[in-house]
Amino acid sequence: MLVSRRPRTFAASLGSRTESTPVARQLLRAYLAALPAGDRYRDTAELLLGELFANAVQHTDAPTDRLIEIRFSLTPDHRLRLEVHDAGTGRPSLHTPTPDDEHGRGVLLVNELAEKWGCCPRAGGIGKFVWALIAPTPSPAPTALTLLTV
Repeated sequence: MLVSRRPRTFAASLGSRTESTPVARQLLRAYLAALPAGDRYRDTAELLLGELFANAVQHTDAPTDRLIEIRFSLTPDHRLRLEVHDAGTGRPSLHTPTPDDEHGRGVLLVNELAEKWGCCPRAGGIGKFVWALIAPTPSPAPTALTLLTV
C-alpha cells in the first residue's frame, strides 16, 4: 500500500466579507505548518492569498450571501497552488496604478510574486477561480554560526 506524504488539498468556504481575509490567512498558516518546508512558502503565500481573497470580496457582483472558497495544495513539482473561488463574473486584470492610486496593486503583486497565475471559469458555470503557483524560497545557506551550533 502506498501512502502519500504530501498533505491533501485543503478547502474551506468563508463569508464574502473583509473580516474573512485574516481567517483565510490563518488557515493557510495551519496548512503550511503541516508541510516539511512550509515556512519556505509562507510570506509570499500569505500576501498573495490576502490579495486574492480581498479582490474576491471587493470586486464581486455576486449576492453578498455567496461564500468564497479557498483551496491550497502542493503540486508534484513542489509548488504551492492557491485558489480563490467566487460566484462573481468579473475577472482580474493587470494594470499599472498611478502613484496616487489608493487601490489597484493586488493583481500587480500577484503577477510579480507568483510563478504563474490565472483565472478560470468554475465548474457548473457560476463564477470563477483565480489561482497562483508559488515556488518555495531557497533555503538559507548555512553560516559559520549555524555550523558551530549544530
